[in-house]
Amino acid sequence: MKCSITRRSFLGTALLTPWLSMLLGAEVRADQKPLADLQFGPAQPFSFDWLREHAKQLAAQAYQPPVVRHAETIEKIDYDAHQEIQYRPDAALWRQQGVAYPVRFFHLGRLFPTPVKIHAVREGAAREIFYSSRLFAFGEAEFAANLPDDLGFAGFRIMHSQTEERDWLAFLGASYFRSSGELDQYGISARGVAVNTGLPTPEEFPRFSQFWLEPTADPQAVMVYALLDGPSLTGAYRIQALRHERVIMEVEATLFFRKDIQRLGVAPLTSMYWFSESNHQPSWDWRPEVHDSDGMALWTGAGERIWRPINNPPFVHVSTFVDENPKGFGLSQRDRNFENYQDDRVFYERRPTLWVEPLEPWGAGAVQLIEIPTDYEADDNLVACWVPREPARAGDTRTYKYRLHWVADEPYAPDRSRVVATRISWRTIAKTPLRPAHRIWFAIDFAGGPLDQIDRKEPVELIASTTRGHLRSPGAFQVTGARRWRADFEIELEGGEPIDLRAYLRLGEQALSETWLYQFIPRASTG
Repeated sequence: MKCSITRRSFLGTALLTPWLSMLLGAEVRADQKPLADLQFGPAQPFSFDWLREHAKQLAAQAYQPPVVRHAETIEKIDYDAHQEIQYRPDAALWRQQGVAYPVRFFHLGRLFPTPVKIHAVREGAAREIFYSSRLFAFGEAEFAANLPDDLGFAGFRIMHSQTEERDWLAFLGASYFRSSGELDQYGISARGVAVNTGLPTPEEFPRFSQFWLEPTADPQAVMVYALLDGPSLTGAYRIQALRHERVIMEVEATLFFRKDIQRLGVAPLTSMYWFSESNHQPSWDWRPEVHDSDGMALWTGAGERIWRPINNPPFVHVSTFVDENPKGFGLSQRDRNFENYQDDRVFYERRPTLWVEPLEPWGAGAVQLIEIPTDYEADDNLVACWVPREPARAGDTRTYKYRLHWVADEPYAPDRSRVVATRISWRTIAKTPLRPAHRIWFAIDFAGGPLDQIDRKEPVELIASTTRGHLRSPGAFQVTGARRWRADFEIELEGGEPIDLRAYLRLGEQALSETWLYQFIPRASTG
């Protein structure tokens, strides 16, 4: 079966809607047939060294696109039918086997038609887990119960415990995976790799084609091995996922390149931003803010802390932050106040922050933020990743080791005050039809860190700059009745080209805050 995949269709439907049943923690129905035990294939030796060698050999061969079998029946399993099909809890992998987290599997469907192989690993031996329709309750989608036992699964999810109907980690679709994180709410995604994201040419979506799941000596951790396969590369992944109060994953990925890749994205993050206090228009939606992430945080190799609020631009836009050996970056949800969202069904204020921490030097390159226009919250329209300076060439091998933090706030808090809000107002002055002038007012709120200890009478300065236009009336003051400080200034400029702004707070020669970076696009603001 052939299908045309775009980023919008792939992320907007295939990634969002299947998660709703997980978020609701759907119960399995009482009208189940007799349960079936998992069936396994013969034991085969397994190690990460073997997986790396297997991925290397696969990269030397021509790419073979996956085959979707029984496509006509799979196509009938639409969103509603997929909601009907639920895995039987008593058939979970590691059910009552002294392992903290049982594993349940996803059924194939229209949104996820491509099967993956899943193996269970014990003491250096792996056994494939076979699909059977008897592992699922089909409800009103009984037509799918006659699919053969060699069908395969779409992915898997790891449950909170042996008794809870909630999961905290799931792998489903291409090389995407998610965790509900510290606040137990799904939102942002990670994926194995990004290939040519944000370019005029089509983006490539390599997929995890096989998984190997293994308990660890730590009862709170699970080891996930994965084989990545795509037209331009293969990869061997080892991911240790540890869940205590936070969810921390240590990732080791070895990539083997079949082809040259124009833009390789390492440790890519995918999220959603529609609007917030900086760009909300009342005609869009009744809620004050709708986003999974409200900014990108960076900790550069030189030690600078940067906060870049997210935009919803009128066109695909790539921002590049050149660096060497970054200490970390992430897409963050800093606003944790329910009053700023007012949505008691999806709880945006609980969406996780996802932070990438390199575990070894990554050399020269750049953190890239790709912002894609959207007019709806179902679209994942943000990508952040590390792009190495040296392009990936056919025949190359690269290994990356990093840690993923699924948390409420960015780890390794700096000794600087942080940006907590960015507000903007503007008006257009019709000087000429071809070259209108814009007057923009910015208000940036900073809180925490050294500002908490500074008297409001201290001469705190705003240090601000713009790449074009005239910056006027910069100032900083403590907000009355609060510990936060507000920096504000005006920009007057002509034309519709974007401007890049930079600002931070200083007392004497001491920097008090992280650096605020922002890109303002007049065309997006004047409609």
